[in-house]
Amino acid sequence: MPHLSGIQMTLALLSGGIVGFILGLIGGGGSILAVPLMLYLVGFHDPHVVIGSTAFAVAVNAFLNLIPHWRAGNVRWKSAIAFALPGAVGAYVGSVFGKMVNDKVILFLFAILMIVIAILMLRPKKQSTAASEEQGKSKLTRVIPTGLSTGLVSGFFGIGGGFLIVPGLVFSAGLTMAEAIGTSLFSVGAFGVTTAVSYAVSGLVDWLVVALYIVGGVVGGVAGVRACTAIGRNVRRLQIIFSSIIILVALYMLYMNLEAIKAFHW
Repeated sequence: MPHLSGIQMTLALLSGGIVGFILGLIGGGGSILAVPLMLYLVGFHDPHVVIGSTAFAVAVNAFLNLIPHWRAGNVRWKSAIAFALPGAVGAYVGSVFGKMVNDKVILFLFAILMIVIAILMLRPKKQSTAASEEQGKSKLTRVIPTGLSTGLVSGFFGIGGGFLIVPGLVFSAGLTMAEAIGTSLFSVGAFGVTTAVSYAVSGLVDWLVVALYIVGGVVGGVAGVRACTAIGRNVRRLQIIFSSIIILVALYMLYMNLEAIKAFHW
């Protein structure tokens, strides 16, 4: 694996801080920047190692953020486990296919996914009201296939997948938005660990990168939560700005990998 210089280590720590800050500030979507930051800011040029390493770092940060949500009573463990178990299977299968895909192709597809996420983040979130007892019960016939399909996408791209997990839990388990956000972190962590293990078995995880991203993410996350508390309702405006940044980064990634896609023989 390529050796990180002192400057690259500092930038990796900063990148983890940026991801953690965004997650703490607006509650989701920040992990989508973990891969492009490592590739284009830090200058780590092996996309598969980046995906495997950042997946583990995002997983650890998700589990750490799960604790305060659990204490606040926002985690529904029955739904969390029913969603995460099939999702972890899907994440493993997705990671196997992800490792088989050409570097440039997966980055091109990743950029398209970033644009989709940014557009979804621009849509106003509907705060669901308390679900009825019948709606609140974990419906396995919905939860299992929803978790499995979400895990496939998460594993293939090596992302936390919270932007898919939250609406998936609202739809399949009848949770309120607050419950879905807290409960989703268990699946984000489970998917990330499963994906990272798959990549680690293939020697595609740089543990120094993982450590730097985790440390930066913890510090950034604390700062992000404090900023969110201070800003209050203006978070929506920040979501719009952040979504615009994601789209710009994605367009840059599309441009950087377009020629390789044209030359690639499917």
